[in-house]
Amino acid sequence: MPAKKTPTKNNRDEKGSPTRTHKTFFTFGLAKERDFFVENLSMLIAGGMSILTALDAIGKDMRSSRMKNITANMRLDIESGSPLWKALSKSKLFPGHAISLIRLGEESGKLSENLKIVSDEQEKDRSFRSKIHSAMMYPMFVLSLTVIIGIGVAWFILPKLALVFSQLKIELPLVTKILIGVGIFLGAYGQYVVPAVVVGIGALFFFIFSFSRTKFIGQAILFALPGVSGLLKEVELSRLGYLLGTLLASGLPVTHAFDSLAHATEISQYRALYIHMRDSIGDGNSLRKSFTTFKKIARLVPSPIQELIVAGEQSGTLSEVLLRIGASYDAKAETSTKNLSVILEPILLVIVWLGVVAVALAVILPIYSLIGGFKTQ
Repeated sequence: MPAKKTPTKNNRDEKGSPTRTHKTFFTFGLAKERDFFVENLSMLIAGGMSILTALDAIGKDMRSSRMKNITANMRLDIESGSPLWKALSKSKLFPGHAISLIRLGEESGKLSENLKIVSDEQEKDRSFRSKIHSAMMYPMFVLSLTVIIGIGVAWFILPKLALVFSQLKIELPLVTKILIGVGIFLGAYGQYVVPAVVVGIGALFFFIFSFSRTKFIGQAILFALPGVSGLLKEVELSRLGYLLGTLLASGLPVTHAFDSLAHATEISQYRALYIHMRDSIGDGNSLRKSFTTFKKIARLVPSPIQELIVAGEQSGTLSEVLLRIGASYDAKAETSTKNLSVILEPILLVIVWLGVVAVALAVILPIYSLIGGFKTQ
């Protein structure tokens, strides 16, 4: 039986009639309840419960009103004849590859199994993000604390030191003159400059690391940092092995699997690789040829991993090979996360040390000059 078409952008069904749309709900902050939803839906359907009854049972345990409304609207859609995957697609709770898995399970009679796969994949994705966040937490804390202390010293202490040193009738070193200039400036305009600097730094970090059109710059910076680049690579290879292997084992075509992988990753270099693989395989090329035609492939996927994937394709065990690769790199990423703070600690100490030395020299050198003047007199 041919697969049903998804609704078009103008909200019309296959016959051209307008479909009933949901109210607009913001799904931000619903990650935990979303995971609870799909995990319990999988268990209830596997236990023989109908989808409508399962949605009723799950909706009673939802805490947020938004999630209750989403579940209620899904139930209304299913009652009116919509399949589960289409109702889930309208809810915007899950990414495209998860919807594809649920649709495939619904059409093949393996809905509960594929819902379990989606639940495991969401948990794995949380684990990948957690590894990166926990690895970056320590250096970001140290750098933020350094910036806060530096701003406090510059705003409250430098103006007083500038007043003292400006009254000394001695030749001041260049670093002290700079310190005095900064102190005088902050003493006069600090209430405007400091908030502007803080907002500027926050905006800079947002545009470099979070804004969709420019975060490739932040990713390039992270890939240039020792330790961090290796961790990002291990996490992404773990995602590649686990997600691609899971999707292929569930029966999803390899081109759809690579497309889902491209939407799942946030790293632009790997997204470009997955899109290239999708298009190349769609044109009839093998995995080996698709790998070799991508520039700088060795920087993203090591040669032994490429050979493993190619061997899996040739032997018909590609999904098993990919899952083994995912498990291997997941263990490596776990170790790298623990070791990253040790790797970055010397770099952070050098940055803090340079700031302390600069301030110390600016304060101590004029004192030595003053003492030398007293001895001469």
